[in-house]
Amino acid sequence: MKSQLQKIYQDIISLENLFAAWEEFVCGKRNKKDVQEFALNLSDNLISLQEDLENLTFAHGGYDAFKISDPKPRDIHKAKVRDRVLHHAIYRQLYPFFHNIFIADSFSCQLNKGVHKALGKLKTFGLKVSRNQAKTIWVLKCDIKKFFASIDHAILLEILSAYIPDKNTFQLLETVIKSFNSSEPGKGLPLGNLTSQLFCNIYMNEFDYYVKHRLKAKHYIRYADDFVFFSDSKDKLISLIPCIALFLKERLKLRLHPDKVFIKTLASGVDFLGWTHFPYNRVLRNVTR
Repeated sequence: MKSQLQKIYQDIISLENLFAAWEEFVCGKRNKKDVQEFALNLSDNLISLQEDLENLTFAHGGYDAFKISDPKPRDIHKAKVRDRVLHHAIYRQLYPFFHNIFIADSFSCQLNKGVHKALGKLKTFGLKVSRNQAKTIWVLKCDIKKFFASIDHAILLEILSAYIPDKNTFQLLETVIKSFNSSEPGKGLPLGNLTSQLFCNIYMNEFDYYVKHRLKAKHYIRYADDFVFFSDSKDKLISLIPCIALFLKERLKLRLHPDKVFIKTLASGVDFLGWTHFPYNRVLRNVTR
C-alpha cells in the first residue's frame, strides 16, 4: 500500500501557512503592480482567502497569457496573485511528502537537486557504466512531445487520490488542476503555476517507478520530460524504446517526440539539458549560450 498524506487541509489553509506562502511568493516580485496592489491590504486579502477556503467556497481565477524564449518559445499562463499565493501554500505542505517518494535520479524542481546535479550524475553514470572508459557506452535520449500541454487531468487526479485520501485537500487540488486547459479540454497544466512543477513530478513518478522496478534500469536520469538511459549494449537500449512508448501512451497518455529520440555513444557527444556531453567534459550548446 502506498504511503498516504493524511489530513492536512487545515495546515494548508491556516493563516500561518498563508502568510509564510506570501513571504515565499513575494520574493523578487515586490515591484510588480499586481503584487503591490495585493500587498496594500495584505492581511484582509489573506483572511478573505482563508475564509473562502474554510467555507469551501474558493474559486480559482483566470490566467494572463504571454510568451517567453528560454531559448525556445514557451507559452506562460500567469494566475492572479491571490491564486499564486495559494499555490505556494499548497506546495509548502505537499512537497516534503512527495519529495520523499521520488526516485533519487529525478532532478527537476526539487530542493538540493536541479540542472547541475543532473549534469553531475550524467558524468558519474558515464564513467561507471563504461568502467572508466574501458568499454563503449551508449546513451538513449528521449523527450516527450508537448509535455505540459498533454498532461491528462483525470489521470493526474487518479494518481493523487492514491496518496491523498482527505476529501477537502483532494477537492482543492482538483480545483487548481481544472482551472486550466490547454488546446484540449481536460488536458494541460500552466507553466506559470508553482504547483504545476510538483504535479508534473508526481505524474512522471509513475514512469520513474516503471523504469526502475519493471524495466530494471539502473542508470537512468530524468529532468522534467527529458530523460536518458545508459548501457554498454546498444541493442538493449533499442529494445527499451517500444516499452517506454507503450507505457507513456497507455498509462499517462503521453507521446515520445519522434524527432528527439536517439541513441548515441557518449564519446560522440550527447545533448542533454542545454549541454553536449562527452566522457570527461561537456560543452555549452550555442543556442544555450
